[in-house]
Amino acid sequence: MERKTWKLMVAICVAVYLVPSINAIESPQYSVIHSESDFEIRVYKKSTWMSAPVNHLSFHQATKLGFHRLFQYIQGANLNFSRIPMTKPVLTSIVPGAGPLHSSSYVVRFYLPIKFQATPPLPLPELNLKPVSWPSHCVAVRKFSGFAGDSNVVTEAEKLATILGRSQWANLTSSDNKNAYSIAQCNSPFRIFNRVNEVWVNVKGSESDNCMSSGMATY
Repeated sequence: MERKTWKLMVAICVAVYLVPSINAIESPQYSVIHSESDFEIRVYKKSTWMSAPVNHLSFHQATKLGFHRLFQYIQGANLNFSRIPMTKPVLTSIVPGAGPLHSSSYVVRFYLPIKFQATPPLPLPELNLKPVSWPSHCVAVRKFSGFAGDSNVVTEAEKLATILGRSQWANLTSSDNKNAYSIAQCNSPFRIFNRVNEVWVNVKGSESDNCMSSGMATY
C-alpha cells in the first residue's frame, strides 16, 4: 500500500511541477523589504499551513515522511474528503538539538491554497497533522541551487547566518534560537536542472519598521 501511495505521489508531482498548466501553483504572498546579491528580507502576509511534526535523525527522511502524510491529506484524507491542489514551497523547519538525544526536531509544512486559508479541512487524526496560522512576519532568505539534503542544508543555513552577521540585522539575532531555520524546496524532486531552494530565518519586525525590531524569532 505504501509503495502504491508513493507511486501516486510521484505521478502527482510530475503532473503539477513539470506539465504546463493554465492555473499557476499558489505560494505564500510576500513583499521584499531589502535585497542584496546573496540574501533578501521579505515580509510575508498572514498565512495558514498544515504542519507535520517528524522525529528523525535525517533531514531528507524527515521531509519525505512528513510530506507523505501531507500528501495523503491533500488527496482527501480529511474530514471533508476535499482534494487540495499542490502548492509551493514544501517547507521543512529545523531546530537543532530539540529532538530526542539532542537530535534535530523537524516540522514539514504545506501552504494551504487561498480557498482553504480561512477554514482548512480537518485532517484525519491518524495523520498527526495540525493547521498553524502565522501572522504577517519578516523573513531573512538566502537561495541555493541543487538538491536540499543532509549533506548541505546545515552549511547553507550557516552561510545565511554569516551573511546576516555582517549586515544591519547582525544585532537582531536571539541567542536562544539562532540555530533554528527552515528549508523551502520550490521544485519537484524530479527536476534536475535550475532547482531553487531557500533558507529561511524569521526576523522580528514588521513592514512598517522595515523588519528592524530587536530580536529574532523562529518557526
